[in-house]
Amino acid sequence: MDRANQLLRKVPTWLVYISGLIPVPLFFHLAQAGGLGREPIKALEHELGELALKLIIVGLAITPLRKIVGLNLIKFRRAIGVLAFTYVALHLLVWLVLDVGILSQIWADIFKRPYITIGMVGFILMIPLAITSNNWSVKCLGGAWRRLHQLTYVAAALGGVHFIMIAKGIQIEPLVYMAVITGLLAYRLPILIKMVSRP
Repeated sequence: MDRANQLLRKVPTWLVYISGLIPVPLFFHLAQAGGLGREPIKALEHELGELALKLIIVGLAITPLRKIVGLNLIKFRRAIGVLAFTYVALHLLVWLVLDVGILSQIWADIFKRPYITIGMVGFILMIPLAITSNNWSVKCLGGAWRRLHQLTYVAAALGGVHFIMIAKGIQIEPLVYMAVITGLLAYRLPILIKMVSRP
Protein backbone atom coordinates (compact mmCIF):
# COMPACT_ATOMS: atom_id res chain seq x y z
CA MET A 1 0.00 0.00 0.00
CA ASP A 2 2.93 2.32 0.64
CA ARG A 3 4.00 1.86 -2.96
CA ALA A 4 0.53 2.72 -4.19
CA ASN A 5 0.44 5.85 -2.03
CA GLN A 6 3.82 6.92 -3.35
CA LEU A 7 2.56 6.61 -6.92
CA LEU A 8 -0.65 8.47 -6.08
CA ARG A 9 1.33 11.38 -4.64
CA LYS A 10 2.88 11.87 -8.08
CA VAL A 11 -0.50 12.15 -9.81
CA PRO A 12 -1.39 15.84 -10.34
CA THR A 13 -4.84 16.93 -9.22
CA TRP A 14 -5.57 18.59 -12.57
CA LEU A 15 -5.38 15.15 -14.17
CA VAL A 16 -8.28 14.01 -11.97
CA TYR A 17 -10.35 16.98 -13.12
CA ILE A 18 -9.62 16.36 -16.80
CA SER A 19 -10.17 12.60 -16.69
CA GLY A 20 -13.30 13.10 -14.59
CA LEU A 21 -14.84 15.37 -17.23
CA ILE A 22 -14.10 13.12 -20.21
CA PRO A 23 -17.52 11.35 -19.98
CA VAL A 24 -19.39 14.66 -20.48
CA PRO A 25 -18.74 15.13 -24.22
CA LEU A 26 -19.02 11.36 -24.72
CA PHE A 27 -22.48 11.25 -23.15
CA PHE A 28 -23.71 14.21 -25.21
CA HIS A 29 -22.28 12.70 -28.39
CA LEU A 30 -24.01 9.39 -27.70
CA ALA A 31 -27.28 11.21 -27.04
CA GLN A 32 -27.07 13.02 -30.37
CA ALA A 33 -25.93 9.94 -32.29
CA GLY A 34 -28.69 7.72 -30.95
CA GLY A 35 -26.38 5.70 -28.74
CA LEU A 36 -28.51 6.16 -25.63
CA GLY A 37 -31.65 4.44 -26.83
CA ARG A 38 -35.12 5.66 -27.75
CA GLU A 39 -35.23 8.36 -25.07
CA PRO A 40 -31.77 9.94 -25.25
CA ILE A 41 -32.59 12.90 -23.00
CA LYS A 42 -33.90 10.67 -20.21
CA ALA A 43 -30.90 8.38 -20.65
CA LEU A 44 -28.54 11.37 -20.58
CA GLU A 45 -30.13 12.58 -17.34
CA HIS A 46 -29.72 9.12 -15.86
CA GLU A 47 -26.07 8.71 -16.89
CA LEU A 48 -25.07 12.12 -15.53
CA GLY A 49 -26.99 11.62 -12.29
CA GLU A 50 -25.64 8.13 -11.71
CA LEU A 51 -22.06 9.24 -12.31
CA ALA A 52 -22.60 12.08 -9.83
CA LEU A 53 -23.78 9.57 -7.23
CA LYS A 54 -20.77 7.34 -7.91
CA LEU A 55 -18.43 10.28 -7.35
CA ILE A 56 -20.23 11.19 -4.11
CA ILE A 57 -19.75 7.60 -2.92
CA VAL A 58 -16.06 7.66 -3.87
CA GLY A 59 -15.68 10.88 -1.89
CA LEU A 60 -17.35 9.31 1.14
CA ALA A 61 -15.15 6.22 0.85
CA ILE A 62 -11.85 8.13 0.98
CA THR A 63 -11.64 8.34 4.77
CA PRO A 64 -12.58 4.67 5.42
CA LEU A 65 -10.12 3.54 2.75
CA ARG A 66 -7.33 5.49 4.42
CA LYS A 67 -8.14 4.28 7.94
CA ILE A 68 -8.99 0.66 7.14
CA VAL A 69 -6.68 -0.33 4.27
CA GLY A 70 -4.18 2.53 4.30
CA LEU A 71 -4.95 3.84 0.81
CA ASN A 72 -4.50 7.61 0.88
CA LEU A 73 -6.70 9.50 -1.60
CA ILE A 74 -7.15 12.62 0.54
CA LYS A 75 -5.26 14.66 -2.06
CA PHE A 76 -8.06 14.07 -4.57
CA ARG A 77 -11.09 14.47 -2.29
CA ARG A 78 -11.72 18.10 -3.22
CA ALA A 79 -11.47 17.36 -6.95
CA ILE A 80 -13.86 14.42 -6.60
CA GLY A 81 -16.34 16.58 -4.69
CA VAL A 82 -16.21 19.36 -7.30
CA LEU A 83 -16.67 16.80 -10.08
CA ALA A 84 -19.65 15.31 -8.24
CA PHE A 85 -21.26 18.75 -8.01
CA THR A 86 -20.52 19.37 -11.70
CA TYR A 87 -22.32 16.19 -12.70
CA VAL A 88 -25.28 16.95 -10.42
CA ALA A 89 -25.50 20.42 -12.00
CA LEU A 90 -25.37 18.94 -15.51
CA HIS A 91 -28.00 16.36 -14.53
CA LEU A 92 -30.24 19.19 -13.36
CA LEU A 93 -29.47 21.35 -16.41
CA VAL A 94 -30.43 18.59 -18.83
CA TRP A 95 -33.72 18.15 -16.98
CA LEU A 96 -34.40 21.90 -16.89
CA VAL A 97 -33.47 22.76 -20.47
CA LEU A 98 -33.72 19.62 -22.60
CA ASP A 99 -36.39 17.63 -20.78
CA VAL A 100 -38.95 20.07 -19.36
CA GLY A 101 -37.98 23.46 -20.78
CA ILE A 102 -41.13 25.22 -19.51
CA LEU A 103 -40.57 27.38 -16.42
CA SER A 104 -44.06 26.95 -15.00
CA GLN A 105 -43.84 23.18 -15.42
CA ILE A 106 -40.43 23.12 -13.74
CA TRP A 107 -41.77 24.81 -10.60
CA ALA A 108 -44.84 22.58 -10.62
CA ASP A 109 -42.69 19.44 -10.82
CA ILE A 110 -40.39 20.62 -8.02
CA PHE A 111 -43.29 21.13 -5.62
CA LYS A 112 -45.55 18.26 -6.71
CA ARG A 113 -43.12 15.41 -7.36
CA PRO A 114 -41.35 14.28 -4.16
CA TYR A 115 -38.40 12.68 -5.96
CA ILE A 116 -37.69 15.98 -7.75
CA THR A 117 -38.11 17.93 -4.49
CA ILE A 118 -35.60 15.65 -2.76
CA GLY A 119 -33.16 15.88 -5.64
CA MET A 120 -33.42 19.67 -5.69
CA VAL A 121 -32.81 19.92 -1.93
CA GLY A 122 -29.73 17.74 -2.34
CA PHE A 123 -28.45 20.00 -5.12
CA ILE A 124 -29.06 23.16 -3.06
CA LEU A 125 -27.11 21.66 -0.15
CA MET A 126 -24.18 20.98 -2.48
CA ILE A 127 -23.94 24.59 -3.68
CA PRO A 128 -22.20 26.01 -0.55
CA LEU A 129 -19.92 22.97 -0.54
CA ALA A 130 -18.81 23.66 -4.11
CA ILE A 131 -18.40 27.39 -3.46
CA THR A 132 -16.19 26.79 -0.41
CA SER A 133 -14.07 24.05 -1.97
CA ASN A 134 -10.95 26.20 -2.05
CA ASN A 135 -8.05 27.06 0.26
CA TRP A 136 -9.28 30.61 0.85
CA SER A 137 -12.59 29.36 2.27
CA VAL A 138 -10.85 26.78 4.47
CA LYS A 139 -8.66 29.52 5.92
CA CYS A 140 -11.47 32.03 6.43
CA LEU A 141 -14.06 29.64 7.86
CA GLY A 142 -11.71 27.70 10.12
CA GLY A 143 -13.55 25.02 12.11
CA ALA A 144 -16.87 26.09 10.60
CA TRP A 145 -15.64 24.82 7.22
CA ARG A 146 -15.53 21.24 8.46
CA ARG A 147 -19.00 21.54 10.00
CA LEU A 148 -20.37 23.06 6.79
CA HIS A 149 -18.99 20.23 4.69
CA GLN A 150 -20.82 17.68 6.82
CA LEU A 151 -23.75 18.63 4.60
CA THR A 152 -22.13 16.20 2.19
CA TYR A 153 -23.60 13.37 4.27
CA VAL A 154 -27.14 14.75 3.97
CA ALA A 155 -26.72 15.40 0.24
CA ALA A 156 -25.44 11.86 -0.28
CA ALA A 157 -28.41 10.35 1.55
CA LEU A 158 -30.85 12.50 -0.44
CA GLY A 159 -29.12 11.47 -3.66
CA GLY A 160 -29.57 7.81 -2.78
CA VAL A 161 -33.26 8.31 -1.95
CA HIS A 162 -33.76 10.29 -5.17
CA PHE A 163 -32.29 7.41 -7.20
CA ILE A 164 -34.57 4.88 -5.51
CA MET A 165 -37.66 7.01 -6.10
CA ILE A 166 -37.05 7.60 -9.81
CA ALA A 167 -36.63 3.88 -10.44
CA LYS A 168 -39.67 2.13 -11.84
CA GLY A 169 -40.64 -0.49 -9.29
CA ILE A 170 -38.16 -2.22 -7.03
CA GLN A 171 -34.74 -2.35 -8.70
CA ILE A 172 -31.55 -3.75 -7.24
CA GLU A 173 -29.13 -1.09 -8.48
CA PRO A 174 -30.58 1.93 -6.60
CA LEU A 175 -30.90 -0.20 -3.46
CA VAL A 176 -27.23 -1.21 -3.71
CA TYR A 177 -26.22 2.44 -4.04
CA MET A 178 -28.32 3.34 -1.00
CA ALA A 179 -26.88 0.44 0.99
CA VAL A 180 -23.32 1.58 0.23
CA ILE A 181 -24.15 5.18 1.16
CA THR A 182 -25.81 4.03 4.38
CA GLY A 183 -22.78 1.93 5.28
CA LEU A 184 -20.37 4.81 4.65
CA LEU A 185 -22.52 7.17 6.73
CA ALA A 186 -22.87 4.60 9.52
CA TYR A 187 -19.07 4.36 9.63
CA ARG A 188 -18.95 8.08 10.44
CA LEU A 189 -21.76 8.04 12.98
CA PRO A 190 -19.61 7.48 16.11
CA ILE A 191 -17.30 10.32 15.04
CA LEU A 192 -20.22 12.67 14.43
CA ILE A 193 -21.81 11.82 17.77
CA LYS A 194 -18.52 12.50 19.51
CA MET A 195 -18.18 15.86 17.75
CA VAL A 196 -21.74 16.90 18.64
CA SER A 197 -21.37 15.86 22.30
CA ARG A 198 -18.28 18.01 22.83
CA PRO A 199 -18.94 20.97 25.12
